[in-house]
Amino acid sequence: MTCHPARIEAITPLTERIAEFQLSHASGEAWPAFEAGSHIRVTLPDGDTRAYSLIRFTHDTPGYRIAVQLEPEGQGGSRFMHDLKVGSDVSVTEAKNDFPLKSGAPAVLLAGGIGVTPLISMAAALDAAGSPFEFHYAGRSAGFMAYRDALAERFGGRFHLHLDDDASALDLAGLIAGMASDVHLYVCGPRGMIEAAKAQAEAAGVASERIHFELFESAQPQEGDSSFEVEVASSGEVFTVPPGKSIIEVLEEGGVDVMYDCQRGDCGICQVDVLEGIPDHRDVVLSEAERASGKVMQICVSRAKSPRLKLDI
Repeated sequence: MTCHPARIEAITPLTERIAEFQLSHASGEAWPAFEAGSHIRVTLPDGDTRAYSLIRFTHDTPGYRIAVQLEPEGQGGSRFMHDLKVGSDVSVTEAKNDFPLKSGAPAVLLAGGIGVTPLISMAAALDAAGSPFEFHYAGRSAGFMAYRDALAERFGGRFHLHLDDDASALDLAGLIAGMASDVHLYVCGPRGMIEAAKAQAEAAGVASERIHFELFESAQPQEGDSSFEVEVASSGEVFTVPPGKSIIEVLEEGGVDVMYDCQRGDCGICQVDVLEGIPDHRDVVLSEAERASGKVMQICVSRAKSPRLKLDI
């Protein structure tokens, strides 16, 4: 993916832990237009990258603007961003969209915490197109929620703030059960919110093609993780996947070419068939029926409950 030199033009604190960054192209040229739901990737000093959704409150606002929540227990991406100053140079990719809007369809937008960022651009696009929508934004308390006042002002009665610490707490089951049959649901936030929304939608009979989501966190190792083996069916090669490493990482180090994108377990591109063994599913892509079948898995985040997995690679 092509990277471009960028410069931090402005930094605006939004909450105690969240800051907004406005980026200009270092050459002075304009950034290409982007669709609602798009993200860019920022290169870290070690060469790794982090994805951040692009924000705009009106559909035709130019430029790249992102918001980053500081994660003290994270892997360093948010710390790098929060250490930047106005005038700092960074390298970023052009916008890419893995979370597109369904054109012309009414929508319910559901954000949890910093997952609000891509949904702001979606709301702006829906507003510009004259498409009906509701925007629900849930969090622990008002002080943790970026853009809450700006969103209320911009979208009026279509915007709903839900706080865990008062009577406005989100009624997820009621929200999804009340959706009309042509409404699409877009969810971005922590893993727990996405899994709960998917379960409620499944229980309410909402068709899977009307449910769209983007996970706003990377998978973390879990207590008790242990090593397991992966057999590549096409070659018979066997690789050991230790705790703290993904199947994708180990296979790539061993010279196996695999397809993937998000590495968070929410895009489905790395899905493979399981020929033998029992997967330990840690994605948010598969339905409960698919998980129970054990026939497919997302190799970017999922692991094994059995000593070995044989995968159709």
